[in-house]
Parts: sequence; C-alpha cells; structure tokens
Amino acid sequence: MNLKITRPTLILDKQKCLNNIKFMVEKGKKNNLKFRPHFKTHQSSIIGNWFRDFGVKSITVSSVEMAEYFADNGWNDITIAFPFNMLEIEKINELAAKINLNILIISENSLDFLIKKIKHKIGFFIEIDTGYHRTGISAEDIPKIEEILNKTKNSELINFRGFLTHAGNTYQAKSRKEISDIHFDSIQKMQKIKVYFRNDFPELQISIGDTPSCTLLEDFHGVDEIRPGNFVFYDLMQKNLGVCSNEQIAVVVACPVIARYPERNEIIIYGGAVHLSKEYLLHEDGSKMFGKIVKFNENKWTEPLSGMYLSSLSQEHGTIKVDSSGFDKIRIGEVVGILPVHSCLTANLHKFYLTLSGNILQKR
Repeated sequence: MNLKITRPTLILDKQKCLNNIKFMVEKGKKNNLKFRPHFKTHQSSIIGNWFRDFGVKSITVSSVEMAEYFADNGWNDITIAFPFNMLEIEKINELAAKINLNILIISENSLDFLIKKIKHKIGFFIEIDTGYHRTGISAEDIPKIEEILNKTKNSELINFRGFLTHAGNTYQAKSRKEISDIHFDSIQKMQKIKVYFRNDFPELQISIGDTPSCTLLEDFHGVDEIRPGNFVFYDLMQKNLGVCSNEQIAVVVACPVIARYPERNEIIIYGGAVHLSKEYLLHEDGSKMFGKIVKFNENKWTEPLSGMYLSSLSQEHGTIKVDSSGFDKIRIGEVVGILPVHSCLTANLHKFYLTLSGNILQKR
C-alpha cells in the first residue's frame, strides 16, 4: 500500500462501498420499496453524495445534530429514527422550518409537548416494538396507538406518516433461519397494525430497517420503506451472521505494529478501543475477538490472516494473539489492517476516511 500511515487510520475501499450501495438500491427497486438509508454508519456528506448518484433522495439519521449536518449538505427529506427528545424542541423547530422532517413518537407525554411547542409542519412515525424491546410501543397495544393518533387528528402541523420499527434482535441471531423468523414475525405484526388503521389512514407507511433482513430476504409483504445503514460498510458481525462476505467489508483500521513478544505469541499494535470500540465476537476458542487481521497489497487488503486475531484492547494498544506458525508474518514498523467487529461504532470514532487511492473524506 502506497499510503503513508503513521497512526491508526480508517481506510475505505470506495468500490466496495459503491457495490454495497448499488446492491441495496436494487433490492429496494426490485421489491417496490422506498429506500431511506440510515446515514448514522458513515456520517459523511461525501459518501452521502454517492447515494445521490444512485437516485436516493430521502435519508434516516439517529440524532438532531446529524439531521442538521445533512440538512446543511442539501438533504431535505430526513427521518430522525430516535424517539423525540423534548429538550431539543428549538432545534427541531429550526429544522422543520426548512426541510421535510419526520420524528418518532413513543408516548402521549412527548406528543402533548410537541403539540404545544411545534411551530412548523412536521411528520411523525409511531415507533413499534416488534420484539427488540429497546424503545417503541408494543405491537399488541392498539389502544395506546389509537390514543396517540386521536390526539393528532385535528392538528394542522403534525402529520402522521405511519409505523416504524427496527428489528435489532436480528443482530443476536445464530443463523439465517433465525434472522428470517425474526423478520417475518416483525412484518406480520406491522402488517396487522397497518390493516387495523388503514381505513382511517390510507396513506400510512410501514418502515423497517435492519441490515440483516434487508440484505438476506426478499419477502417484504406490507412494507413500504426500508432503512438499513450498516450495509454501506458491513463488518465482522454481519459476516459472522452470514449476511455478507469478507470481500464486502468496505472499511478497515490501519494500525502500526509497535512490539512483538514471541515468548507469549503476542504482537502489539498502535490501535485500541478509542479507534475500534470494544465490540467483540467470540473466537472459536471461546475468548473475545475484537477484530481480524489483514495485510495491505498495493490498493487493496487481503483476506483475514489465519492463526491470529485481535484478542484484547486498552485505550491506545491492541494485542494480536498469534500462533507460532504465523508470528513471523508481521514485523515491527509495518502497518496491518483490523477488520472491525461493528463498523458503525468504529467509523464514529474517526474524524475522516482515507480511501485506497489516497483521498481524505471528512466526516461530520
């Protein structure tokens, strides 16, 4: 690799990223779904423009701050897929004054506050909990949903868009079949709610958003919109789930090698939790694995090297566990790559991407 790397640096393979975007755009078109990608993974206006090149016009974000960033970069149809925070009402009003903004409502209290304080037209989705049990109204709690909708019937500023869910429990699945089972259970619950309310709200939308389901499955009966985000880069978590291949992982953290300890078969890199996060998978021996190791060859990186893995992290240090046959493959002073366990968190820790061609892509 011809890039001059002196410290932990997030490397992006643009072509892999474009291939991932193209795949999901075509998945949406093939299934007649509106594609509203989640930009929390990449958080970059430049990468956002790559989506525009594929005709994407609507996006999802995870915070008001992120919505402001992308609104300033020309996006005018944004859903904040995070429950409405009363304390940010001033900024929400500012955003609603200049773009088509959607927010999530999960309680009557927050809705009452919104009705009193909103100054401009705004859309809202009711977040539904279909089994992830993070936030949202239970899919079975029809009376509570009705109470919320009744409060907004006469509002000229607050417009009901539909029901939104995130089946994040697919990330804990142990097989493709389990992902499929979670997906179908989720959309059946959402379809039941849609049927119940569609006479009163014939234009209501059903929005779902997890990368495993959106990547692997083809049956989206009753769904109007998909909002995956992680697919833009993928990662080892998705590879472990059988969602992607190593070749589809589009980011890697380049880390200088700073020490070798043959007596304990460990190699130390400059690259720790502040560069990779502390997300982990279980290695085949039952220990924690914080990443897999690749090498760089010109303008690409290799498949993960066998016989080694990132076994521990402190703030700035990373420890690679190596079997005796692989120890001499890595030398002090060279740069190795770490495939991240969770690319969303890893990307969030870096201020920019460095492409394989040497271009710096700034983030928010």
